Amino acid sequence: QAQLVESGGGLVQTGGSLRLSCAASSRTFSMTFMGWFRQAPGNEREFVAVISSDGGHTYHADSVRGRFTISRDNAKNTMYLQMNSLKPEDTAVYYCAAGRGTLWMSGSYYSRVANYDYWGQGTQVTVSS
Repeated sequence: QAQLVESGGGLVQTGGSLRLSCAASSRTFSMTFMGWFRQAPGNEREFVAVISSDGGHTYHADSVRGRFTISRDNAKNTMYLQMNSLKPEDTAVYYCAAGRGTLWMSGSYYSRVANYDYWGQGTQVTVSS
């Protein structure tokens, strides 16, 4: 069973950058697609980005495209989210998630919470104005 641990969150000013990391314990890390979601108080969990098992495909939500970049290093069992040009509306708890599967599906498939099998505990990102 995969265990996911996020790190790298914190407080940053508008326009700043942060890089989140998600370390996975499972030896099957390279066989899972990985995603980032976020949840602000009072809101539903929102899809941010996803990356295929081999790193060859990525898909980003419209709200972060061009500012955030998802990547992974299968040799280190770690996924990343580079966040640039941060805005106050990016403030949320960020969660990493993993789902079993190596066949790349449509972007909308990965935006659904139910399609992920494992979740981390989350890391807080706060962007001050």
